[in-house]
Parts: sequence; C-alpha cells; structure tokens
Amino acid sequence: MRRFAAFCAFGQIMLLAGCGKGAEAPPIENSANPAAPAVPAEVARPAGPERLVLAFGDSLYAGYGLDRGQDLPHAIEGRLRKAGINATIVNAGVSGDTSAAGRQRLAFALDNLPRKPDLVMLGLGGNDVLRQITPAETRANMTAMMEELAKRRIPVVLTGMMAPPNLGPDYVAPFDAIWPDLAKHYHAGLYPFILDGVIGKADLMQADGHHPNMRGVAVVADHLAPVVETALPPAR
Repeated sequence: MRRFAAFCAFGQIMLLAGCGKGAEAPPIENSANPAAPAVPAEVARPAGPERLVLAFGDSLYAGYGLDRGQDLPHAIEGRLRKAGINATIVNAGVSGDTSAAGRQRLAFALDNLPRKPDLVMLGLGGNDVLRQITPAETRANMTAMMEELAKRRIPVVLTGMMAPPNLGPDYVAPFDAIWPDLAKHYHAGLYPFILDGVIGKADLMQADGHHPNMRGVAVVADHLAPVVETALPPAR
C-alpha cells in the first residue's frame, strides 16, 4: 500500500508536468545533457575470470544528477565484487532515451564492447510513460531488443517500469505487463520496478522526484545486485 500511495503521488507529478498549453510531458531525463557510456571507476578486483555486463538504459542507469561513480551500475559492480565476482559493468545509460531510442542504438552498443557480454541489464520505459507513448509501441520496442539479445545468445535482466495508476487501467494494465511478459517469454531475470523502495521517499530521491539520490541508488543496488548475480551464467 505504501508503494501504491507513493506511486500515485508520482503519477500526479508526471501528469501535471504534461498539462498546460497542450505540451507533451518532458522526459524524465535532461536529454540536453546526456551521460556518455562509461566504464565505472576501478575498484579492487577479486580473483577469477572477468564477468562483463552491459547496463543499457536511460538516466536511471546513467546516473543523472549524481557525481561520477555514484550511478547504479557502479554500485552494483561494487556489490558483485564484494561477493567475490570479478564483474565489470559498462554503463551504457543515456539520459532521455525512450524504448525507441534504445532500440536504435542497442546493436551499436553491443558491437563496440571488447567482447560479447556475459549479461545485459536492460532498463528502459520511464520516458515512454512520461510521454504517454502507447504500451503497444513500448512493447514492440522492448521485444525487438530482447530478440536482438536472444539472437546473440546473451542473457538478460530486465529492470521494469510501472505506469502511475492515474493514467487509467486501459494504459496501466498493458504497460505494466510488458516486463513480466517478456521475462517469462525470453527466460530473463526480472526486477519488476526499478524505483521500488525509493519512489516517493524524499530522503532517497533527488529534488525532481524522478531520480534516486546517492542513498536511493544504494537501496536499489542492494535489491538488484542479487538478481544480477543469479542471472550471470557460470564462468567459462
């Protein structure tokens, strides 16, 4: 119930942002200042073969509003290394990306890695819901990306998004179903809602109400790192 109430409040913020002069709601991210894909800063490497992970998403991966090294992929990398996994997570989060933008650049991001990744974390959809892109379009884009990853035989962890209830059941139900449906169909790992446990909590969110602060990132990383660890295939 607490998450539901907090997300309703989040939805009110989003819908108000889209009102006035008939303007389209702005994206979660500041797309005028995107974060470039970067490998997180080095920390002590445990022994064992390197596990390469691509974190492919929007500003919730890119670390919008945070200093370098405070982003979610970096936090997850640190937790995996503390667990004895020699993980390197390449942060390919780009602020402002919709699922359509991600679909356009996924192959390029994969082709420019030093080798095929052991796992891809796929996190898009927040800007789709802010722009009220149809769930059918979001599903088509997410499916195309999952097909590309399946063709390359790369395991996936999906970090899902949820639509605020005040967008109405005709939007919310098909939108929210995208990530669990894809996870089931493609046998992917799933973290159903990337902002679970932080949305609506002022001490864990930045002033914009959309992005976790450093403490919020730590909460998400604590929950998500075990999902990523479980999804990594055995070292070769």
